[in-house]
Amino acid sequence: MRVLVTGGAGFIGSHVVEALRDAGHEPVVLDTAADTTCGIEAGGSGVRADVRDAEAVARALRGVDAVCHQAAMVGLGRDFADAPAYVGANDLGTAVLLAEMARAGVGRLVLAGSMVVYGEGRYLCPRHGEVRPGPRPPRDLEAGRFEPPCPECGAALEPGLVGEDAPADPRNVYAATKLAQEHLAAVWARATGGRAVSLRYHNVYGDGMPRDTPYAGVASFFRSALERGEPPRVYEDGAQRRDFVHVGDVAAANVAALEALGERPGGSLRAYNTGSGQPHTVGEAARALAAAFGGPEPVVTGEYRLGDVRHITASSERLRRELGWKPEVGFAEGMARFAKEPLRGPSGGPPERVTAQVPGAAAVGTVTP
Repeated sequence: MRVLVTGGAGFIGSHVVEALRDAGHEPVVLDTAADTTCGIEAGGSGVRADVRDAEAVARALRGVDAVCHQAAMVGLGRDFADAPAYVGANDLGTAVLLAEMARAGVGRLVLAGSMVVYGEGRYLCPRHGEVRPGPRPPRDLEAGRFEPPCPECGAALEPGLVGEDAPADPRNVYAATKLAQEHLAAVWARATGGRAVSLRYHNVYGDGMPRDTPYAGVASFFRSALERGEPPRVYEDGAQRRDFVHVGDVAAANVAALEALGERPGGSLRAYNTGSGQPHTVGEAARALAAAFGGPEPVVTGEYRLGDVRHITASSERLRRELGWKPEVGFAEGMARFAKEPLRGPSGGPPERVTAQVPGAAAVGTVTP
């Protein structure tokens, strides 16, 4: 199968390209990076362009059987002033891609979705059962009251795993754009009879994450600090629950979804939570990385960011059951590996390989292709 991977020179996209090639498929990369064949051996192909460039997208789609849409502006960003950039990159970019797919008659799509579409995760109140707390007010966060109470009685809540049928409740600009991408893909599927899957990624980490950028994930923040010889700074009290899933497992989920698309009925989008299934706290991730790297120890700051959610972990049972996928990299192994693996430059350049590590000092790196 010839597969166009948008964002295929990026963090997750480059791993998807490699996994596709290993599975016997032919990946084609569309990316703004200077080296759009990053991760593809000799004989691969790529188009250097923005996904909003309709002419370039049409050119990249020639002879393609399916699309794996990874191109996106990610992370919480700096503030609301980033909204036009997020909407342009994520939603306009997706609309252009889908329009060109409709013109080219390409009817299979795997979308890089996100768990952020849920907002807060699933909570149980001892009196009222399953409840959905609203956004946490700044006054509570400033006072260090980080756990959302029951919206009915104010009781303490027990966090649980959220399923794909839970209502969407995006809490920040990035989350809103990821939900809009799903809506656009669902409309495209209905209008064209196409087959679409959204893999709602959880906290993806692993080699090739971008460093020193506000648009990366929390694992990258921690690892970047360690490379600078600084302690990872943990927001709130560090007890926020997340599902950290290794990028190799996410790439494998993309291959499984692409290969299963031919068996799905046309005209609809199917969402799948894509996580390890093993919740861990943000503090645990910081400590595991610091220990494997050789220090320094994390610092719990008590600071917060508006738009962050307290707990979001989801069940990936649907993905396991329907597509036969399961994660292979456990939390301890994955964090230990990530502490030693290369990061990308903040501009999305090639990974930087750590060649020496000195506890309490910045790591020495050399750029490798």
